[in-house]
This record gives sequence, C-alpha cells and structure tokens, in this order.
Amino acid sequence: MAGFEGVKWASHQMQYILGEKAFSLLAADAGVYAVTRTIHYGQFMAFEGIRFFCKRNESGKLMVNFLNWDRNLNRFRNGISFNLSRKQQELVPSIDEMTHVFIRKYFKDPGMRPFFEEMADLGAQGYLRPFTVDEEQSIGVTFPGRPSIRAVVCRYDRYLGEPFGGVVVPNMVRAVGVNRTGCLKLGINYLMSVKALDAAREIDPDAASALFLDDRTEAPLDERIVTEWDSSCCLFALKDGTVIKIPESPLILPSVTIQGIVAILQRGGVSVVERDLPYGELISLVKAEELAAVCSVGTAGILNRCHHLRLVDNQGETLAVHRPDESHDLFTRLGDARAYYWDIYRERAELPDGMHLETYSV
Repeated sequence: MAGFEGVKWASHQMQYILGEKAFSLLAADAGVYAVTRTIHYGQFMAFEGIRFFCKRNESGKLMVNFLNWDRNLNRFRNGISFNLSRKQQELVPSIDEMTHVFIRKYFKDPGMRPFFEEMADLGAQGYLRPFTVDEEQSIGVTFPGRPSIRAVVCRYDRYLGEPFGGVVVPNMVRAVGVNRTGCLKLGINYLMSVKALDAAREIDPDAASALFLDDRTEAPLDERIVTEWDSSCCLFALKDGTVIKIPESPLILPSVTIQGIVAILQRGGVSVVERDLPYGELISLVKAEELAAVCSVGTAGILNRCHHLRLVDNQGETLAVHRPDESHDLFTRLGDARAYYWDIYRERAELPDGMHLETYSV
C-alpha cells in the first residue's frame, strides 16, 4: 500500500455523536477510550477519503471545491449502515446532514480558518478523512453503543506516484463476496491489503502495490477474475486503443475517481469497455505485448501508471512481467486524464457529462 507524502494535518478534528446529533470541535490529537468495540473488535470502523481544493474567490472569500461530493458521502453512508443493527438504521445520517456537519460546522469553524488560508495560498491538494468510532467504553461483543463520526483534514504533496511496481497475489483475497464487505470502505478490509503487499515484497522487494484476484480460490488460476489493487481500483489500457474497466461487484469498492477518469477518457474519444478480465487473459495480453499500461486509480493519487507488474502462479513463480509502452498514445492520454481531473477541482477544465462540482464557502 502506498503512503501519503508531504502531509500536514489541521489543528482540529471533529466529532458528531449520531444518537444525540451533537457536534464538537476537538484537538487534532484527541483520542478515544482504549477499551472500545472499535479498537478490540473492529466494530463500527468505516471511513471515507474525499479530495478537495481550497481557493479564494474574486472577493477574497475562502471556498472549497468537491467533485461528485454526493457519491463520496453516499459510499460513507453505506459503510455506516453496514456497521449498525437493523434497529439502529435510523441513526444513519443523510447526505444533507453530513454536508451540514462537515461544511457548516467543521470547515466553517474559526479554528480551521488558518489551515484553509494556507491551503489556498499553496494551491495544495486537500483530503477530508471522516471515520466512525464507538465512543462507549465497553468490550461487549455487540453493535456500537454510542456511534459517532469523527473527521480530520490534511493537505499533502502526493500519494503513490510514478513509477511504481506491483505484483499479483493469487494466494490471498481482500474480501469474500458473500459477506458483501469488499464494496465498502471498512477498516477490516485493509489488514489484508497490507498483508498482501508484504507478500508481494517477498517476490519483488520494490513492489509498492499488490493486485488481487477474486475469491474463487478453488477455480483454475487462469479462470479467476482480476479485481483491484490493495487500496485502489485498476484500469487496463490495450494497444488496440481500448481501456478495460473492471465492473463493480461485492468484491470491489465503487470508485468515485474511476467514474470521473472514465468520463474524461470517453469525452476525449477513448473507448472504455466495462467487463471482467480473467487472469489467464491478462497473462496472454502481457506475453503478447498487447497491453500498453496498467493503472492504479483512487481518490488520493487520482491515477498512476504501473512501471512493472509481475504476474505469478500459485507458487509465486513468475509467469510474465508487464512494462508499459510509454510511446503509446493511451499511455500519454491516461496521464493527461489525471491532470484534467485535478484541473476540474481548480476550475480550469470543463466538467464531463455526469460529473458535478460542488462549491462551498468557508
């Protein structure tokens, strides 16, 4: 898994108790009880990552821009809902309620202003990280007793970046489809992500990411389906000019960023096909040198092109190694799509169909 570089955190975090609808601004280092269902059992551990841009408008007022804000919040709502019992579903906040809390309560608090002023001066990338925690001191193996949302904000220089290497990890699965957790941003999924990268580095010490296959471990290896990277979704660019997007499923987190990248590519005339990609086909494409690029796509890094991807069998033996064709038109256009995506936040590029830019004053 990749890490953030050049991070600076805001001096405050926020807390919102769902049952009481009570908001508090806390110090950045405010903690939780050591003995909670969240810490001991991973109960009520959902989170979200939301990119934003802070600027000053013509009159000097601070503004923040979000792209497809409602989709991020809806994904967060789904994670919250999964972590609550049937009787607690009324606690799941609406998109409007979360917008009010995050923007009107948290971002507009006077204590946050110096941080946003600095961000606006630097033109930096912003990252809002809301997450959930049970605020009740308890080791009971039950649903949360006092569920709350907390959130922190940072700015950063980059995430993952290019070049990066990856390894396919056929002997590990990130999630099991029948549990329907792979399509949610839950803390419980990410232990397997870091374990997978640790396994990948046994094969390639320079690996920065691990690529998962589906959960049908009993199936022949070449029939298993490519799913996603350890902490991001993937796109495959073929030399025939088409791009393959893996369909959403219970194993794959629905990526807000990949929807935007696909819209940008299609706007530019690139053919994007949404379909399954069996591992056997991927191996054949690499061996035949028909693959122009493999990309990691996610909120923090937007899009990064893999410098080398090692495809291995169940024993960890190398079957093929993909290296991008940097002279291919699609390789360049994927990089252009990344720049265009960030330019939308900065209001320097037109919005493709189906995308929405929300602007709020802070």
